[in-house]
Amino acid sequence: MKRRTAREKALQALFQIDVSDSNPSLAIEHVLDGEAGDEYLSNLVLGVVEHKAEMDLLIIENLEKWSIDRLATVDRNLLRLAVYELKYMQNEVPENVILDEAIEIAKIYGDDQSSKFINAVLSKVKQKL
Repeated sequence: MKRRTAREKALQALFQIDVSDSNPSLAIEHVLDGEAGDEYLSNLVLGVVEHKAEMDLLIIENLEKWSIDRLATVDRNLLRLAVYELKYMQNEVPENVILDEAIEIAKIYGDDQSSKFINAVLSKVKQKL
């Protein structure tokens, strides 16, 4: 599975977990829909779930005039995903790739302003890290 696909499926699983408090393993299974599992996908989802409070704190510190609860569910989970990659997978994936991927995924799954918003928040997080 390509990493872009793994990120998109991770976003879908995190969305499901966020909205319905699903079990992470079941959410991954659901988004795979019978396809073979992927270690990168599992690492992303399980890592974000495990470090959610820490990811949320980093996001909150870099939000202006927003609370994390007011963010669109897609944006919130995409930020969690990208912040996790920036913090824990920077040796595996270049920071600019993480930002570019998050912005591109935001263009697909978010609204008209999502990509700009994601870019602004992640740029601040990247500088702090």
